[in-house]
Amino acid sequence: MPYRRLPKTDAARLKALKTLLDSDDIYTVRNRFIDWKILNRAKTAFERLQTAVEQYQISFQTQTRHNSKIEKLQRNATMYVSHFLQVLLMCTERGEIKRSQLSLYGLETDATCIPNIKTIAGLLDYGQKAIQGEKARIKAGGRPIYNPPIGIVATHLDIFRDFYNQQQRLSRRTRQDLDDLVQQRPEVDSILLELWNQIEAHFAQEPPEIRYAACRKLGVIYYYRKNEEHLY
Repeated sequence: MPYRRLPKTDAARLKALKTLLDSDDIYTVRNRFIDWKILNRAKTAFERLQTAVEQYQISFQTQTRHNSKIEKLQRNATMYVSHFLQVLLMCTERGEIKRSQLSLYGLETDATCIPNIKTIAGLLDYGQKAIQGEKARIKAGGRPIYNPPIGIVATHLDIFRDFYNQQQRLSRRTRQDLDDLVQQRPEVDSILLELWNQIEAHFAQEPPEIRYAACRKLGVIYYYRKNEEHLY
């Protein structure tokens, strides 16, 4: 015999509710066997869930598009910051810049390699320190580094930072929309359970071939066990 199981996805929940709500000629005109209170709850739940699903999908798709773009911006910013710091260290090796001035860039005075800027946190941190350090050294009378100039480094870092901050906001919005969606599921499942109980109770005296067909028409979902013959 088939067994009943509540939907596992939001799409299935919406379909089950919509199937019932669109069949009001069965349970209202012919025979009012579903309580009006639960029907009103079902209508409200359907509208809220549908809105929440659509909002989450919009947020998720927007975030996904930004994720694909941010990787390229991060690579560009990393490349320019890395090149600038490498040139800075080479200048100290040639004696063009005093090692004591490396502290202006957030580096140890005996540094021989660039810090870890492969992570976003490291990139933003040392990128900003490089910009501030170069400005401070030039202000003190030092000659600027031209390959690459700090202005171009700052431009690429700013573009990446702005896009990253926007992506973080989108990510928070997506999580909020998902939380709202998750919070609605228990109520929807509770409504479906009550509706299905009333529907099955109404058709309980009918033979199986009629009972299951009638319940399915009102959105009740049945499954067959593995290797079980589909009789109804």
